[in-house]
Amino acid sequence: MPTWKPAAIADRKRITAYIAQDKPLAAIELGDLLMEKAGQLDLYPLLGPTGRVKGTRELTVHPNYIVIYRLVGDAVEVLRVKHAAQQWP
Repeated sequence: MPTWKPAAIADRKRITAYIAQDKPLAAIELGDLLMEKAGQLDLYPLLGPTGRVKGTRELTVHPNYIVIYRLVGDAVEVLRVKHAAQQWP
């Protein structure tokens, strides 16, 4: 399982909490999807294309959400989770 950095954990919690206000089930499903897709990065670390920030990669896990990660040796670190419409970087 990839290592989730504190900012990525906070992003995931904030996003799912926001969605849960109106659609609790959708929030749970999105949280599960984020974890599932990020978990695939251990087996397929090059799954996401090169990111907009040097040294990162970006995996679109849902049409609206992107997991930003980097490879550190053989390990995967999830750095952030962003809405596709958010300005990044």
